[in-house]
Amino acid sequence: GNVMKKYAIDNLDCPNCAANLENAINKMECVNNAKIVFATKSLYIDTNDINKVRREVSSIEHDVIISELDERKSNTTTDNYNFTKELIFIISSIVVFFAGVLFIQYYKSVPLVYFGYSILGIVYFATGKNVIISAVKNISKGKIFDENFLMTFATIAAFFIGAYNESVAVMLFYRTGEFFQDWAVNKSRRSIKSLIEVRPEYANVIVDDKIMKVSPESVSVGDIVTVTAGEKVSLDGVIVKGETTLDCRALTGESMPKRAKIGDYVYAGSISLTGAINIEVVKPFKESSVSKILDLVENAVANKAKTETFITTFASYYTPIVFFISLSVALIPPLLNFGSFSDWIYRALVVLVVSCPCALLISVPLGYFGGIGLASKRGILVKGANYLEALSNIKAVALDKTGTLTKGVFKVTKVVAYNNFTETEVLKYAAMAESLSNHPIAKSIKDAVNNLGDFNIENYEEIQGHGIKVNIDNMVLLVGSDKLLHKFNIHHSNEVCNLAEGVAHIVVDNKYAGYIVISDEIKDEANKAIVALRKLGVENIALLTGDNKYSAEKIAGQVGIKEYYTDLLPEDKAEIFKKFTNKINKGKYGKIMYAGDGINDAPVLALADVGVSMGKLGSDAAIETADVVIMDDSLMKLSESIKIAKKTKNIIWQNIIFALSIKLLFVILGLFGVATIWEAVFGDVGVALLALLNSVRIIKS
Repeated sequence: GNVMKKYAIDNLDCPNCAANLENAINKMECVNNAKIVFATKSLYIDTNDINKVRREVSSIEHDVIISELDERKSNTTTDNYNFTKELIFIISSIVVFFAGVLFIQYYKSVPLVYFGYSILGIVYFATGKNVIISAVKNISKGKIFDENFLMTFATIAAFFIGAYNESVAVMLFYRTGEFFQDWAVNKSRRSIKSLIEVRPEYANVIVDDKIMKVSPESVSVGDIVTVTAGEKVSLDGVIVKGETTLDCRALTGESMPKRAKIGDYVYAGSISLTGAINIEVVKPFKESSVSKILDLVENAVANKAKTETFITTFASYYTPIVFFISLSVALIPPLLNFGSFSDWIYRALVVLVVSCPCALLISVPLGYFGGIGLASKRGILVKGANYLEALSNIKAVALDKTGTLTKGVFKVTKVVAYNNFTETEVLKYAAMAESLSNHPIAKSIKDAVNNLGDFNIENYEEIQGHGIKVNIDNMVLLVGSDKLLHKFNIHHSNEVCNLAEGVAHIVVDNKYAGYIVISDEIKDEANKAIVALRKLGVENIALLTGDNKYSAEKIAGQVGIKEYYTDLLPEDKAEIFKKFTNKINKGKYGKIMYAGDGINDAPVLALADVGVSMGKLGSDAAIETADVVIMDDSLMKLSESIKIAKKTKNIIWQNIIFALSIKLLFVILGLFGVATIWEAVFGDVGVALLALLNSVRIIKS
């Protein structure tokens, strides 16, 4: 089968090892496809022989363990523990190292100076053990150029030209750099974890009037769970007892708590603030909104952005090129009599040490990771770094009308009575006639009438595209469109023919009684949202709707959209959207977004560069097909997602340019003999650190 299964993968040292390992796994016969996500320590793989893959992996990277997800112990504890241990190790190594250096400075005589050098030797092997082992293993596999090899080669060469202190320092500070890198990755891992801490730990199920604490996974549909004030709702369901206010911030990013009473639907992951409620479970935990959100955020990181893949590829060429450059620096000038070998070898080592590609390899994925994290904090789920990258370059947006620009809630906004009928009667007859229909318009008419009383319905018939004909209490009622009036030759004045909005005409015993206007309300922030998009350089905004020209024109006018396509069936939407994209892409380069509420928008969402679904945790199909899900239906989030994407992109390019230019500077200084290996090490570790801190800045915002 071609289903990607997810495994935990632990003890990967660096993003470069992860990239190399991913390539190696993909080359195996029994593997169709594999992705390693360094940031979440996950392996996504489609294979029929995972044990073979395990054996291969442990022969490449002997520490790396692939385990089933539920076998992996809770991550946070192990992270902290290793973290402290490693920190102590590094600090003591540094202290011992400087002690050794000072010792050699003071005691130049034979037995003691050897003691000093042996201290340095111990520090070298203690800090460099993993690096050296990996380098040797990789060479035996024919995989030569990675940073382990660079570091081992550089330190051994330094040793041979008598730069002992420097040789040890390179290993020591390389290890320190790795430590900080792990720290930053863990920090961002944790901040994403805390975003998805919405995961309920337990559920309180009521069984025979007793309350049992169980895991949410083990609760079945139809069970009753109880949630007290301050607790998390554990599963999706309907309130059967009690009322409360719910904090849904973790799910939707909405800050205002919502009232919830008997009969209301509640989502797992929201927090009951004020009251105790009993909930009848409607969906198993696996299908609850919260578990979908967790999957989305976890899997998002597996979709790598072009920049990210580019940087990995770049590094695989960059490292050997740097190696050969430094080799020629070491050999060519002395052969041409421009100085001694040891002098030029030293300069070549500076070039070698500073050009390690770690800073680039880690800060790019970490940047995207941070961007996705920040977005989900704001109630915007971006399903991958590739979509975050596309979002930063949106030039056109197409919107669905109902439920996206408008609230999707129909209301009776006007009742007009004719021929001695009263407005109350017109509404009442309409509601009676519509009492069996569950169409949104029928529902809005029924909502407008308080109490209908009892009545008998006979001969109910729906006339396709026209309306309803029904006998109620010896009257014949017709409710429907203008077409219906003509079909039954009902005498009516001309002024009621040209009402184009959602209008229902009512006829009682062949006499025209009046009409009801039903309209959909525009969302409060629709105007602001369109302005915000234009500010971000989105030049073309179009409205695609199944509604008639009149109501679309009215709404487009109110929010300032000039281009609109009306009367579209779901299958037309995709066609029109293609036309819209072709027209825009003729002259300009840029990405196109489509935002819909998703019930019938799945085909268009799939076509767009970025398909955005107004989630309200609602339509499953839309959440499946969309690339971005907006949890609380807010239109302002469209421009906000673009802002976050642009910000992320800026930070990533700052990192790339910064890292490359500092490295280039050190290479030049090294060639002229200005920079020492010491400075090169600090240059390399420092660049990596600054790039990391810059990436972590995204999440903090």
